[in-house]
Amino acid sequence: MIYRDITQEQLVSLVTQAVQAQLHLQSRQVPVGISMRHIHLSRREVDALFGRTYQLTPLRPLSQPGQFACQECLDVIGPKGVLHKVRILGPERSSPQVELAQTDCRTIGVNAPVRSSGHVEGTPGILLQGPRGVLSLSQGVIIADRHLHMSTAQAAAFGLADGDTVRVRIDGGKPGILDGILVRAGKQYELDLHLDTDDANAFQLKQGQLVTVLE
Repeated sequence: MIYRDITQEQLVSLVTQAVQAQLHLQSRQVPVGISMRHIHLSRREVDALFGRTYQLTPLRPLSQPGQFACQECLDVIGPKGVLHKVRILGPERSSPQVELAQTDCRTIGVNAPVRSSGHVEGTPGILLQGPRGVLSLSQGVIIADRHLHMSTAQAAAFGLADGDTVRVRIDGGKPGILDGILVRAGKQYELDLHLDTDDANAFQLKQGQLVTVLE
């Protein structure tokens, strides 16, 4: 293959991705990213909770390119309790979303469904408390489904495509099999298995621990 109009840095990046994809293909191992409870906001909610023109403050980058944890946190108020200091993730989205674990939902009395990120139609609402008061969301609370992020090249190396479902084997801690993991493949993603804290605790998983994608 002949590369034209490409910098040396871009070529190195492409080669590195290809080597990593091949290594992961051989081992079929992927790192675990434990997703704590968190909040996504649109511009409307940022204005209401923090004030017009307020900009969320990046605290640290996340595993997926362009995603970051914010310094700002909110209280999530349900019928039976409150989750204090739940972190906001950026950047802003087109619609708000509150991602909780089942344990969190029981604590505050919310019956949230398991959904893919962004699929919030018909989900429960919630109250969010910020510096400028309390905002009521009419919907948006979900338990995020298990999902595996990977780039297009990584998906090809695994023989997978966006929308597939896979199983993973967990060794060490409490060994076992996790089923029904949705593959989310695209050029904007990097290899990372997203599990919530309930799944991670059940199998004694740690951040960055490697698990094996089964054939």
